[in-house]
Amino acid sequence: MRVVFDTSVLVAAARSRGGASFALVSAIPTPDFQICLSIGLYAEWQDALTRPEHLPAGQTADNALGFLRYLAGHAWLQDIFFLWRPFLPDPDDDMILELAFAANCRYIVTHNIRDFRGCEKFGMEAITPREFLKMISQGSKP
Repeated sequence: MRVVFDTSVLVAAARSRGGASFALVSAIPTPDFQICLSIGLYAEWQDALTRPEHLPAGQTADNALGFLRYLAGHAWLQDIFFLWRPFLPDPDDDMILELAFAANCRYIVTHNIRDFRGCEKFGMEAITPREFLKMISQGSKP
């Protein structure tokens, strides 16, 4: 199953090894899901994860970029040929909604569920990393 990870998931995984975000990100590659990626989302991930406040102790921006290249190597790369903007309050979230729609994803995994209100109109569900991890751990499929 294809899913989109909001940037908040990667930031949470970088900040803590104890949460669901880290468990999901560190499971890649996995037969349970495949992350989807667009050029715009990759650029956002780069910007966020190379900020000093998001780098784990002892890590550099180059380490973060290497990790992002690893994730990109396991991602479904999706071109986006149409825009739904404006639909959500934040244009960066519209970019994620458009990617999820273009890649035929059922789930947007995010810590910011409220920001994706209305995505169900496109057949998607915003779900927290904890909920998504629980769902795939139980073998549930959409």
